[in-house]
Amino acid sequence: MSKVIIIGGGAAGMMAGVFAARNHHEVHILEKNEKLGKKVFITGKGRCNVTNACDTEELFPAMMSNPKFLYSSFYSFTPQDVMEFFEKAGVPLKVERGNRVFPQSDHSSDIIRALERELKKAGAKIHLHTAVQEIVKKPVTDSANTLESEAALTESGSDAGKGRKGKKSPDIPQEKITGVILTDGTFMEGDAVIVATGGFSYQSTGSTGDGYRFARELGLKVTDIAPSLVPLKTKEDYVPKLQGLSLKNTGLTIKNGKKVLYEDFGEMMFTHFGVTGPMILSASAHIGAKLAKAPNGELSAYLDLKPALTREQLDARILREFEAGPNKQFKNVIGVLFPSSLTPVMLELGGIPAEKKIHDISREERQHFIDLIKAFPFTITGMGEFKEAIITRGGVSVKEINPGTMESKKISGLYFAGEVLDLDAVTGGYNLQIAWSTAYLAAQAIQ
Repeated sequence: MSKVIIIGGGAAGMMAGVFAARNHHEVHILEKNEKLGKKVFITGKGRCNVTNACDTEELFPAMMSNPKFLYSSFYSFTPQDVMEFFEKAGVPLKVERGNRVFPQSDHSSDIIRALERELKKAGAKIHLHTAVQEIVKKPVTDSANTLESEAALTESGSDAGKGRKGKKSPDIPQEKITGVILTDGTFMEGDAVIVATGGFSYQSTGSTGDGYRFARELGLKVTDIAPSLVPLKTKEDYVPKLQGLSLKNTGLTIKNGKKVLYEDFGEMMFTHFGVTGPMILSASAHIGAKLAKAPNGELSAYLDLKPALTREQLDARILREFEAGPNKQFKNVIGVLFPSSLTPVMLELGGIPAEKKIHDISREERQHFIDLIKAFPFTITGMGEFKEAIITRGGVSVKEINPGTMESKKISGLYFAGEVLDLDAVTGGYNLQIAWSTAYLAAQAIQ
């Protein structure tokens, strides 16, 4: 039995705590907030998109960073395993569009309470209002390290160790964890530390980048971080006029010049500064780096407002409306095609005077209007900030971590799980699956 210290009581920290405690370790979860799961509480608009009910191999295309690193994690604790865990913990689940999994109650608090119950049942100790200042390590003793090195060489069947007796193997950690120092100066001894501090998004929930600092202080590489799954800022002054308008079945195309960078279909919403919604958030994960490198820092975007109709079908639909009221003004006919708040903007951009009689509209004008419907334009000029980001892109480099155990390659007993790592995905429950799977693997690896 080991004494396991888990820094952070979010999704990864709680799940790691459950399985480490079930394995009869002495588990201490250190959470600096007044309660566990503050970020889990607000995920999925407070509903908590627990996972995605896809087959395990379908997880990998949804990963934006280092998908191969997650092979062991995902196959060790699959989406189906996650669903079974919560069902057994007393949370009935449901699967919605896009295989997104939610509690039947639509309350994220049910997920948090289930994890708290399982932690208590397994005997884990929870320390609230407890922040860590430093993770403490010490050199591995020569004798222990030499024995471990020789054992590793023997197991591998290698002759490389001949004539090298007593020398340290570069593949064996030269340091090990001894515990943590809290912000009040208290030293808490431990055999293993799991860093599950989250990223740098939604900082009000406690994700303030502590894990990155710990990693750097311990000599581990941390990649550049950036907000991901964020709203997008736009250039045009007509976008704020549409603030609050949600479109559910819409096509999106984003281009850099003539090159298509991203295409999707789904739900979005206009805001006072740009666009947001599930489809836009996923787009942000794909275009972040490309936007920074684009000419003038801008990308062109187009919405297909009627993706279910071909141009020919849409033309026929418009002609039917025109034929039903040939003497009406244009503005009084097209309202049936769009939400009321969108109609004035379509009139502004459509190139047809609002008062023009239907029978005076030319085929060329009608075709131009169809162009607008099938490719409603706006210009992306920026990304949302960390305070708006659902997740963080970047983090502790996965090159520093053993993918089969989540343990540091350099420091024995040091583990990482969840968003603190350089791992991120699109929306749909995939990011929480990263947290659950890496936490499970770390907990199971501790001896």
